[in-house]
Amino acid sequence: MIIKKVKAKKIKNSRGEETIKISVKCDKGKGEASAPSGASKGKHEAKDFVLSVKDCVKYINKEERLKGLEINSFDDLVKIEKIINKKNLGANPTIALEYAILNCFGAVWRSFNKDARRIPRPLGNVIGGGAHIKGGNFCEFQEFLLYPFDAKTFDEAAMANKLAHELVKKKLKEMKKKLHMTDEGAWAIEDLTIQEILEILKEIVNDVRDETKIELKIGVDIAASNFWDGKKYVYRSLERNREEQIEYISELIEKYKLHYVEDALHENDFMGFAELTKKFGGGCMITGDDLTVTNMDRLKDAIKFKAINAMVIKPNQNGSLIDTLKVVSEAKKNKMYLIASHRSGETLDASISHLAIGLEIPILKVGIHGKERVCKLREVAKIEKQIKYEI
Repeated sequence: MIIKKVKAKKIKNSRGEETIKISVKCDKGKGEASAPSGASKGKHEAKDFVLSVKDCVKYINKEERLKGLEINSFDDLVKIEKIINKKNLGANPTIALEYAILNCFGAVWRSFNKDARRIPRPLGNVIGGGAHIKGGNFCEFQEFLLYPFDAKTFDEAAMANKLAHELVKKKLKEMKKKLHMTDEGAWAIEDLTIQEILEILKEIVNDVRDETKIELKIGVDIAASNFWDGKKYVYRSLERNREEQIEYISELIEKYKLHYVEDALHENDFMGFAELTKKFGGGCMITGDDLTVTNMDRLKDAIKFKAINAMVIKPNQNGSLIDTLKVVSEAKKNKMYLIASHRSGETLDASISHLAIGLEIPILKVGIHGKERVCKLREVAKIEKQIKYEI
């Protein structure tokens, strides 16, 4: 396949921020892709943009070396990264260009692994706080999540999460709470404690099970780096030191039978994560996101300290699909649960859904509500049907 034309342009993501969309025309087809951005970012992530979005667009549109390149497989993306990479332009232009090229082949997931057959299950953000909503007296935890682990199909799983989202809205109206929504389409509740929110979710989980026979497991993305001041974790009404934070999270895991706990401690506390993993790793996914940022060196440190048993995969944290694949392979070799994830500032691009299927990542975290989230859920459901038909 020979690249004939590459065209970049500036677009807005779901938070109204500037990002990049790239279209590629080849002799055998065409493809396009765009890249998201996160509100809550680990300090060790690759930069979204090294130059301004406007300058990145100009750079790509003037780059003659892209034209005429022969790309016949995923491995040939190395030719692209010699010209456009996370160091000279940033993570977003590189990821968008690589996804756009893979789209020229047809189904992106087949570019990763044409024999992939495992369909992920959705991890849905139903209630939120933290960096995902500004102002108000919202809770410190960033996401309260639901995981329909025993649904028979992806469609059934996604519908169970959607039902939970609707039931939370109904519950909030009954409680006469003002309805707020985070930038990921989750409900946000002022003045309630973390424990009160978890009690609401326990009730909702029971209601969904009664209606659908699907069991929802509860999880949280704490994003603790966002309220760590360098010495303590600063909550709305109190402060906790490191030991108190570990004890508090342990109590929540036990009381609410949490199935998934992401970034329970700040992004450099590998040993604190290790304490939670040693205690709960047999029944709960103690997950690194800001801790590991889809970075091989951070992952190796996490492995060395036995810090986590699960890891979030976000390609634009890394800034290279080639390097992202290496990180996934290393994590799988070390028996980690993997979660492919969107960002809070999303676009209508569904490439992350293809990556989850192509790399056989068992969990896909892309939200529940909003067109930028729903398009990714629909893409997985569509591919699931295609694979079933092929078999």
